[in-house]
Amino acid sequence: MNRSKIIKEIDDLLSLYCEGCFLRLHFRKTYGNTHAHQFCIKECTVGENLQVKGKYLINEAASKK
Repeated sequence: MNRSKIIKEIDDLLSLYCEGCFLRLHFRKTYGNTHAHQFCIKECTVGENLQVKGKYLINEAASKK
């Protein structure tokens, strides 16, 4: 897969699902930014998808070295 295509997919996911996410805003106001960030990383399916794409980018960069 092309690196720029993956970055575009990540950007699309962030803009479509993460910007204006009610849960993220709620957790930021109620518990703070750290808790909201941890929720997005560990429990949100969009966050899991972003992690997979990010790991692919890291592995792709490491394999080119």
